[in-house]
Amino acid sequence: MDKIHIRDLTLQCIIGLYERERHEKQPVVINITLHADLREAGRSDDVTKTVDYKAVKQRVLQLAEESQFMLVEALAEAIADACLEFDRVEQVDVTVEKPSALRFARTVGVEISRSKSG
Repeated sequence: MDKIHIRDLTLQCIIGLYERERHEKQPVVINITLHADLREAGRSDDVTKTVDYKAVKQRVLQLAEESQFMLVEALAEAIADACLEFDRVEQVDVTVEKPSALRFARTVGVEISRSKSG
């Protein structure tokens, strides 16, 4: 399966368990790998035969900025579900990192893989 990578999508959202985190947006860094068959797009040079990764980015951005998840895991799951709504995407790998989660650590992250087949 071919892959499209969206790397280091950095945004602010409400995420966390603590009172301060429920009112102040936190930085998160999102990495997405979309698994799709890209042969037809590569052979035809036809944009309609691939995944519109700008649309994927816009959907993820909207989802994250409007969310109020407590867990990074829940945000990652919602992002994976949104990515799988795109026709050509068969599988997605999502990493969500929260740089401010642990003192003395650069970041804490969750990585998940989901597919349309289950």
